[in-house]
Amino acid sequence: MLADSVQVAPAGIVSRTLLQSPELRVVLFAFDGGQELTTHTSRRRALLQVLGGEGDFFFDGAWHRQAAGSLIHLPPGHSHAVRAGAGSFTMLLTLAAEPADASKLGT
Repeated sequence: MLADSVQVAPAGIVSRTLLQSPELRVVLFAFDGGQELTTHTSRRRALLQVLGGEGDFFFDGAWHRQAAGSLIHLPPGHSHAVRAGAGSFTMLLTLAAEPADASKLGT
């Protein structure tokens, strides 16, 4: 089970990279209750899957509570934040590189 692959650190956030390539990065996160990744953006497309517990995700200008089984898509450059609820929280983050814009390539 992915959710069991990383241990929650007291008052901390633990991340474990499962796959790293130029096109794709997959990271498993475990948050202790109340821990937060503050607002940030990414140049890559993000897909977040909640594996265990509950967490709050900030996107589209508001906080949204998500539970195990939730799937969230964030396009590149989309401002977002993540925080665990009262208990521990695990999620899988997949970051994908955007394809090159063929219209900007030289002929």
